[in-house]
Amino acid sequence: MHSLLLRTKAGVRDAIKPGIELAVGALTIGMLRITRYFDPIKTANLFGRIARLIGPVMREQKIGRANLTAAFPERTPKEIDTILAGVWDNLGRIGAEFAHLDHIWEHDPARPDQSRIEIGPRTHELFAQLRLDGKPALIFAGHLGNWELPALAAVAHGLDAAILYRRPNIASADRAIQEMRAVKMGTLIPAGRDAPIRLAEALRNGQHVAMLVDQYLTNGVEVTFFGRKTKANPMLARLLRQIECPIHGVRIVRLPGHRFRAELSEEVTPARNAAGEIDVQGTMQAVTSVMEEWIREYPDQWLWLHRRWR
Repeated sequence: MHSLLLRTKAGVRDAIKPGIELAVGALTIGMLRITRYFDPIKTANLFGRIARLIGPVMREQKIGRANLTAAFPERTPKEIDTILAGVWDNLGRIGAEFAHLDHIWEHDPARPDQSRIEIGPRTHELFAQLRLDGKPALIFAGHLGNWELPALAAVAHGLDAAILYRRPNIASADRAIQEMRAVKMGTLIPAGRDAPIRLAEALRNGQHVAMLVDQYLTNGVEVTFFGRKTKANPMLARLLRQIECPIHGVRIVRLPGHRFRAELSEEVTPARNAAGEIDVQGTMQAVTSVMEEWIREYPDQWLWLHRRWR
């Protein structure tokens, strides 16, 4: 009898799942489209406040607190809570800003003080080098600040880029999100079995391949992150084994006054084995170390809410 009830419940759940996904997808699309009608800065402020209010009752709050306590053992509980509040605020703002991706990038080199995006001289130099050297490159980023904006920066400043992204599980939401991302984000390559082949092809064609590198991957390579062992996706380093090219990190962090600062790292030197070949694990450790340094500088702007250590 018990097993029959379990099978019945599972059958009901499977039967209603498509309807639930359709409803969630429709809600996502509706929210994104409605948000576009409102002032982007005021909406970001509102979404940030809502996220700060709702976040502490979500199960991810517990994950975030545990992650932060382990990463910053010297911080007091009050300091941890302050960082977490910033994490939720950042996440809420990203949700609002996503609806305005097609016009959020505002940078005028002639009037940098009046631009919403701040770009320092060294980043200008590095970006020009990437654009003009005739080489492909690997660009990594993490869930720091607004992690959707680096792809906009590439297109806005003439960099031929291919972006690896993860599709939402709900197909209808995926279509809506792809439409928004495709406006000014270069070539979008969804994560999947053929992604490494497509990314390698993009590099061979001289494109600049960009990806997020700060999430846990069960079958990844072991790296140390904030003093603890975890697993990193080795795709970037494996691509480098096929097509050697420069590696740079990119981050776009929040500044006061609803502004952002875009930064490119210096070229990251890959690790090599005794035979001079790319050492995948060592290279991913070098990349992870850059990410850690950046996160330590802006801990309230990184997504501590996922299980990075397992």
